[in-house]
Amino acid sequence: MQIDWSHFTPWASLAGGVLIGIAAAMFLLLNGRVAGISGIVGGLLRPAAGDRAWRFAFIIGLVAAPAVYALAGRYPVPMIDAGYPLLLAAGFLVGIGTRYGSGCTSGHGVCGLARLSPRSLVATLAFMGAGFATVFMVRHVIS
Repeated sequence: MQIDWSHFTPWASLAGGVLIGIAAAMFLLLNGRVAGISGIVGGLLRPAAGDRAWRFAFIIGLVAAPAVYALAGRYPVPMIDAGYPLLLAAGFLVGIGTRYGSGCTSGHGVCGLARLSPRSLVATLAFMGAGFATVFMVRHVIS
């Protein structure tokens, strides 16, 4: 195993994690809601009265943030070794997983663990374990 030291960015990663934590805490304190992306997007698909504006604002913020970042810095170059069919299948499977798991990584991993939710702990362990197993299989067994 080798570490790619030229792309090892602990301070930038720490800063990003702190910003995510602050944003999730502020969202919970100011709105009384958990900042789980799948729940927010899912709520747009079956909207309740008076519930659409903040959900749209949240999604617009997620989409606009990279544009604001581009004003201050340079986009990193993404390296994805998969075609569109595989990416679509992966996205579909992630969507199914968030439905069955009652949430996504942001809902369970960031917000649920911060609230000491046992259900979120189990969900986070499950999707982290599945991710570790997938990377191991792809990098060491298949290739």
